Amino acid sequence: MITDAARALLAERHLATLSTIDRRGRIHSVPVGITYLDGIVRVIGSRGSQKFLNAERSGRASVNTVDGARWISFEGPVRILTDEESVAFAVGLYAARYRQPRPNPQRVVLELTVERVLGSAGMRPGAASDR
Repeated sequence: MITDAARALLAERHLATLSTIDRRGRIHSVPVGITYLDGIVRVIGSRGSQKFLNAERSGRASVNTVDGARWISFEGPVRILTDEESVAFAVGLYAARYRQPRPNPQRVVLELTVERVLGSAGMRPGAASDR
């Protein structure tokens, strides 16, 4: 689904933008840290934050990350997980890419199952680029 060049970009320390749709139908985009593993993008954060409320309501989201001319975007259905095992797994992935996050008893994880990938040249197998 993604190339080694995309995996390399996603291993570097770059933030991403998570976009959801709010209850009025407006786009809500916020900076987040993301991790990617086996076709799932994960975002950790606090229960009740607007980005998670929007994602839970609509059931869909997109995330994108950019570094100069390199960029990749993922779109798909989402779910919000609150169980200790899922949250701990996501925190471990986040810590490996960014840093150990501060303790947060309200932490949840958004899991986006990738249905669609867009990206600059070299980010998707067989795709020169998407505009």
